[in-house]
Amino acid sequence: MDYQQLIEEVYHQVQEENLKGKVADYIPEIATVDPNQFGIALIDLKGNVYGVGDHNVPFSIQSISKVHTLTMVFNVFNSKLWSRVNVEPSGDPFNSIAQLEYEKGIPRNPFINAGALVITDALCSKFESPVDQIIEFINELVGDTCVKINTHVKKSELNHGERNTALAYFLKSFKNFNNPIDQVLEVYFSHCAMEMSCVDLAKSFSYLANNGYSIFANRQILSESSARRINALMLTCGFYDEAGEFAYKVGLPGKSGVGGGVAAVMPHKFSIAVWSPELNEKGNSVKSIRALELLTDKLAFSLF
Repeated sequence: MDYQQLIEEVYHQVQEENLKGKVADYIPEIATVDPNQFGIALIDLKGNVYGVGDHNVPFSIQSISKVHTLTMVFNVFNSKLWSRVNVEPSGDPFNSIAQLEYEKGIPRNPFINAGALVITDALCSKFESPVDQIIEFINELVGDTCVKINTHVKKSELNHGERNTALAYFLKSFKNFNNPIDQVLEVYFSHCAMEMSCVDLAKSFSYLANNGYSIFANRQILSESSARRINALMLTCGFYDEAGEFAYKVGLPGKSGVGGGVAAVMPHKFSIAVWSPELNEKGNSVKSIRALELLTDKLAFSLF
């Protein structure tokens, strides 16, 4: 398979379609990003890197970091973690307060905001310096020092974080929050404000395409069973309330972020990251989703 030719074909076809969306302006710092940027990076299981477009440009990964933080606590709390957060698709917006109240403080899954706050709370219970350790962990997955926190994006999110603050207080009221709210929100906004390029992001997801083993960290990150479960969560819950449509059109486990990035894996073959800032009404990158749909069409295989 000539992956370089493949992603170049996909890139040019998406560009020709001239798809349009809207940059996430509710985080003012992200609203200033050039909306025309578009990059794709694919990493095979031998570590070969294939890239096209703006694949080396760092961008705000936002909710994609929730896969990294989930991985860090996945084996730490074992079954106890899954009494605090469920594994079901939400079908509602990623920041829904109504759903959290209806379900008595147990978030639907780890990737909506309430679920990610529970995971971040668990991180704060486990690690003394959670932000530093998240960065160290992702750098290890990439095999390089690449992660930076954009302090302007973080400040922007802190200044416009009323909804997440409300979710945290809801969780606290249902006794599903163990650490000070300000501390957890600081860590949460820090990992959402991390910047990575498509190349580094694809490398950081490589272990999920490789039965939990990272060729860049040169160690087993998760057991094969645990890696499969995270892939299952990404397939069913990784794209907010568009997860079903993504599974239908693309058929890959993945995670999106409102910075315009999408990271996905083809188990036993490759990991891929795509980035373009303009989003659809569900908060997913218009060009990134289309690129992955074309990719699986051209490959003539997906998980299914």
